[in-house]
Amino acid sequence: MSEPAVDPSVAADAAPAGPVRDTGGGPEAHREGHGGPGTAALVIGAIGVVFGDIGTSPLYTLKEAFGHAYGLAPTHDNVLGVLSLVFWALIGIVSVKYVTVMMRADNRGEGGVLALAALVQRHLPIAAPLAYVTGVLGIFATALFFGDGVITPAISVLGAVEGLEVAAPALHPYIVPLAIAVLLVLFAFQFLGTGKVGKVFGPITGLWFAAIAAAGVGGIVRNPEVLQAFNPAWAVGFFLHHGVVAWVALGAVVLAVTGGEALYADMGHFGRRAIRLGWFGFVMPCLLLNYLGQGALLLADPAAVKNPFYLLLPSGALAPMIVLATLAAVIASQALISGTYSVVRQAIQLGYLPRMRIVHTSDDTEGQIYLPSINRWLLAAVMLTVVGFGSSSALAVAYGVSVTGTMIISGVLLLILARVRWRTPRWVLWTAGFAMLAVDVAFFSANLVKFFDGAWFPLALGLGAFVLMRTWHRGRLLVREQVNRDSLRIEHLVKSLMASPPARVPGTAVFLTPSNAFTPPALLHNLKHNKVLHACNVLLSVQVLTVPRAEPDDRVSLEPIGHGFWRMTLRFGFVEDPHVPRALKALKLVEPDVNPMTTTFFASREALVASKGEGMALWRDKLFLLLSRNATPATEFFSIPGNQLVELGMQVRI
Repeated sequence: MSEPAVDPSVAADAAPAGPVRDTGGGPEAHREGHGGPGTAALVIGAIGVVFGDIGTSPLYTLKEAFGHAYGLAPTHDNVLGVLSLVFWALIGIVSVKYVTVMMRADNRGEGGVLALAALVQRHLPIAAPLAYVTGVLGIFATALFFGDGVITPAISVLGAVEGLEVAAPALHPYIVPLAIAVLLVLFAFQFLGTGKVGKVFGPITGLWFAAIAAAGVGGIVRNPEVLQAFNPAWAVGFFLHHGVVAWVALGAVVLAVTGGEALYADMGHFGRRAIRLGWFGFVMPCLLLNYLGQGALLLADPAAVKNPFYLLLPSGALAPMIVLATLAAVIASQALISGTYSVVRQAIQLGYLPRMRIVHTSDDTEGQIYLPSINRWLLAAVMLTVVGFGSSSALAVAYGVSVTGTMIISGVLLLILARVRWRTPRWVLWTAGFAMLAVDVAFFSANLVKFFDGAWFPLALGLGAFVLMRTWHRGRLLVREQVNRDSLRIEHLVKSLMASPPARVPGTAVFLTPSNAFTPPALLHNLKHNKVLHACNVLLSVQVLTVPRAEPDDRVSLEPIGHGFWRMTLRFGFVEDPHVPRALKALKLVEPDVNPMTTTFFASREALVASKGEGMALWRDKLFLLLSRNATPATEFFSIPGNQLVELGMQVRI
């Protein structure tokens, strides 16, 4: 996004996206209108998918707040102070920031930090320094999200399985192997698709929230004094009494709001109305009841701090709750895995990751996808994380950095959008912005002080993903610049060809090119080696826009160059499948005749060579070459039939 939001591949990738009408609406407008699923069905679906991450936070939040990492004793005032912080964090960060405000910042119905960055860029001048900064922030937040995608499945499943230790302490050695087994099964069934996996596990989420609420009510009834935690004076007093220790303890409090970003990111699947109804009407009350119930238990029995979630339960309910918690953790993991697939596809479409094989697992739901290579890498990373950290307590120390880092970046992008799009008065912007960012920075800094205790891990994951994404994007720009530098303007070539016309053969040739202003290398090679020219020649570029879906009127632009040459641009949104033959067939053009069944496609396949002193640093050049060699060919990514494709090689030095 720091440059045009596209993947400038020489073979056929997207050209720079031009201005697009911001018509609003988007998927949500259709979904909640006539013909879409009912609101009740959407709310139930959102409860089953969107709230899985934040819904499993009670497994470990209070246990970690009073764990050895912070040195806080579960005294009367400390328990009420921490509970008050948890309550107001849920209100301020999740309810106000994400559910109420952030969901107004939709990119034609789509949410998530990458969609938000694209939306902000669309309202800034292309060459503005702020547009560059916005792009970099969007990439880094996306990189941090990938770190969250590794840690969430590990900590959720570990936290659930650790309930076995409460029932039988002798089972401690089997916790990690059992967690690995659960995760292996989860990743093994990803090929079935989110929809089928969700139908199996989705209803369990509603039962999970009802169960934790019931457990919490039992604790509150036994000790209603815990309801004092709603008073913010307890949170203020906690800070005044403990000072620096209270600030560091925010690193545990933030565990209660992990998953808030997922509510915004999944807005495109269910719509803001369904998510808001699900949160305020069901999920948040259930979470608060459980946290209060755990707090009531700690007020009565401070020794229960070793695992207040499971010790809150009657002995007969322990085993069923362990099973239910494990299933809920699997659902939470599924939400992050599916979210990772979606974000990776957006990053590929916008030109920040190499093309990969994308499997569509549903014939009628476009967003349900499966990426085999990402599934393998994610499984390996999660397994190593489980083995390396060994417990949810160890992972909790590392968990908050990526989450709070993303919170800060999304907050900054929201403030920019509020100024350039919503025209929010400066005094409102500065007041609200300072309050929001002060909270986010406090949580981030509290987690950052645990750098050497494990917080380095998500930062390392995020930094690695950031370097990879920036290297790929920069490398594709360098390749494109090099190819354009060595190419003629297409008008000049046509003029020179007509001076001494080559032999023409019947049919249509479609030349895939990143920039249809220049002569495609494949066209020159075809003339050089075959010494013929087709009767109709179409220079086709594919643009990936900074909107989720291209409007029908924006889908294609067509311009005659003369003498049987045409310049065509196909446009796709960043959540659409760029199926070129299907898009061409849907155009039903009379001239030029681009019926995919009677058309030959030509593409250039570049052989890249790294050069010292040119382009990027040599190590980044080599990284880019490695990524290029393992990327799915553009022709396959755009679904070009192999029996209608001619590829011609060329060497490009970067």
